Amino acid sequence: MVLRCIAVDDEPLALDLLEDNIKQVPYLELVAKCADAFEAIKVLEENIVDLIFLDIQMPGLTGLQFIQSLQHKPMIILITAYEKYALQGFDLEVTDYLVKPVALPRFIKACNKAKELFQLKHQPVTATTTAPSPEFFFVNADYSLLKINIADIIWIEALKDYIRIHMTGTAKPVVTRMPLKQVEEQLNPAKFIRIHKSYIIAVAHITAIRKNSVFIGTMELPVGDNYRESVAALTGTK
Repeated sequence: MVLRCIAVDDEPLALDLLEDNIKQVPYLELVAKCADAFEAIKVLEENIVDLIFLDIQMPGLTGLQFIQSLQHKPMIILITAYEKYALQGFDLEVTDYLVKPVALPRFIKACNKAKELFQLKHQPVTATTTAPSPEFFFVNADYSLLKINIADIIWIEALKDYIRIHMTGTAKPVVTRMPLKQVEEQLNPAKFIRIHKSYIIAVAHITAIRKNSVFIGTMELPVGDNYRESVAALTGTK
């Protein structure tokens, strides 16, 4: 990894010292040395620059004014003889603030900070995998923890503080004390649809849909006003 950088200082000796320090850091590539901010602006227009080493007190345009003028700002390490501008510098989100004379170890530390920041900003985005939907959950019923296989659910009905879970293979629904919202969070929205504040239905078991009703075989369940669009979207008529 290489950071392309420029050095900006109106003092020739300081600029030469800065160049020597940059050469000591293997991942830095010096693109240009600039005697003032106006030279730096021209270099930025013609080159890709990742990092700027910048003096503050310069004729014409100070380092702080130069930072404020930048529309697309590279990382910036301020190098100045004055400590009094530190707060302003950090308000402008500079990467580091060095006070002259700068010892090489302190200079390298600031460069490492810029390197870490660069790596953080440019690390590849890894695709996040969606956690698989659960295949079952447990509910309290008949003084036991009863396993509910989600694939067996036909529809769920809310009754005040309780719900009834109607499933294939069982003539009697499972009744448990649980908010409907809590069980809804366990269900894959691609396979289950809420049609009413009191009803959730497995899409695979829907046999017919009318404007105000959804049918599971001969069982007719009402569609609530707040859920009409979701039901219409299911039919492709939204």
